[in-house]
Amino acid sequence: MSPTPPPPVYAGTKSHSTLHGDDGLAAKSDVNDHAYGVEEEEEDHPVDSEKQVAAARELPQGRQLGVVSATFLIVNRIIGTGVFATSSTILAQSGSVGMSLIYWAIGAVIAVTGYLVYSEFASVMPRNGGELNYLQHIYRKPSFLVAAMYGAQALLLGQAAGNAYTAGRYLIRAGGGQSEWGARSIGVGVLILCLIVHGTMLKWGLRFQNAAGLIKLVILVLIAVAGFFALAGKTKLDVQPDNFSNAFEGTRSDLFGISNCIYNAVWSYVGYSNLFYALAEVRTPIRTIKIAGPLALGVITVLYMLVQVAYFAAVPKVDVLGSSQIVAALFFKNMFGENSARALSVFVALSATANVFSVVFSQGRLNQALGRDGVVPFSRVLASNAPFKSPLAGLTWHVIVTLVILLAPPAGDAYNFVLNLSSYPLNVINFAVAIGLLSTYIPRRLRPDWATTWSPPIRASFPVVFFFTLISLFLVIAPWFPPKESADAVYVSMWYAMAPAVSLAFFAAGAVYWLAWYVVLPRFGGYRMVPMQSTLKDGTPVQIFVKEKAVASHL
Repeated sequence: MSPTPPPPVYAGTKSHSTLHGDDGLAAKSDVNDHAYGVEEEEEDHPVDSEKQVAAARELPQGRQLGVVSATFLIVNRIIGTGVFATSSTILAQSGSVGMSLIYWAIGAVIAVTGYLVYSEFASVMPRNGGELNYLQHIYRKPSFLVAAMYGAQALLLGQAAGNAYTAGRYLIRAGGGQSEWGARSIGVGVLILCLIVHGTMLKWGLRFQNAAGLIKLVILVLIAVAGFFALAGKTKLDVQPDNFSNAFEGTRSDLFGISNCIYNAVWSYVGYSNLFYALAEVRTPIRTIKIAGPLALGVITVLYMLVQVAYFAAVPKVDVLGSSQIVAALFFKNMFGENSARALSVFVALSATANVFSVVFSQGRLNQALGRDGVVPFSRVLASNAPFKSPLAGLTWHVIVTLVILLAPPAGDAYNFVLNLSSYPLNVINFAVAIGLLSTYIPRRLRPDWATTWSPPIRASFPVVFFFTLISLFLVIAPWFPPKESADAVYVSMWYAMAPAVSLAFFAAGAVYWLAWYVVLPRFGGYRMVPMQSTLKDGTPVQIFVKEKAVASHL
């Protein structure tokens, strides 16, 4: 065990800078981060053996993700159930078929800009943990505060709960039944299976994700192709839908409708940053960033737009708005007959299951990254790769939290509220990352210290970063506007802004924890928390904190 060395020179920086301000101590290992910084150019600039050894040492499981697995990591995270179910919501809130299609295109543009923003940071810091690394690189004072605030929401919110429940609900529907607790029970089974596979059989987990992602794309292609037949009038309806003659009739212009349309469209593309949580396990990070994201987002955007056209070509607008069924079910019924509904239910359940696998895979690695930084409680346990060379502890914690969210709340407002908690923090984080990156595009004399030497391998461009910053700010503010009509309300009896308010409380709780752990207790205990670099028994390099007795000053 040794004191943490001076701050690293990342690939995108040209000189050393103090990472944590007054104490001059860095939160990352110089050897490990610098090794990562040079690895991104491995194809063009071979590294020496010492740096290769340091890079390989970063995580015991090594680099097992290629371009295909990385692409499907994004595909499976984005394609959950939104494309099958969100169309009716966006149509109702936009007011017209034409405007709803535009919102789907806007969602794609926002996703692409978000991916480019994250890619710029990732090209400099290709580590596991995604935005955890970027936020710590930007917000260095007070030391470790941003890690504690980020960790509170990351560790306590289960992002896989919604799709685990959806998988159960549609599997039961495929069998012709309907049961709330039956759906939750199947969701429990999906989560436990996911934990076993990702925790003990890493390669099989990746193979399942790749296969499931391919099946999902094939299903969307099938719907898109069927849409062309629907446009030609080849449906099972006596009167063919006519949704495109006056496509913009009824368009809403109120702020609540606009904000919710953008919110739902963006949420249908959420997952573009999924690769960055596991970037340390990618064989060629920079090359993969340049291929996997554009490939996944390009294919998904084209299919999403064609699928929306297919829905409106086969299903009358009034049916989309008035039916209790998801729009995809109406499409299959109108194109393939009544008996096709069960097949669709199986497809949706598979899509939701693959989404759960993708989320748990990445969130487990995010939890491990939090553990390796040493700021959160039980850090060494979360950081471990034992005994299967996988972040089993990080995976287990995320599954436990997700199970609580899945099983504890009663049906109704409380359950919807808990599921909605996972979306708002992401908008806050996106804004914090984007506004930080924006500071690298202003005149050099006005930049913060860390940005004066910023020179990343991938550059997003000022218009992209500025646009994503504004959109992220809008998505942070929008949920605070009250709905104009009761039909637009998210909850029946709960305050409309409860989810964003509680989400901010999670960040505040992280700040309170940091204040107690890093400031108040050391001050009253007569010590200070000093970061040290160490290595676990399984070979995982970690940062730990030791209590160093404060030396009293004498005048």
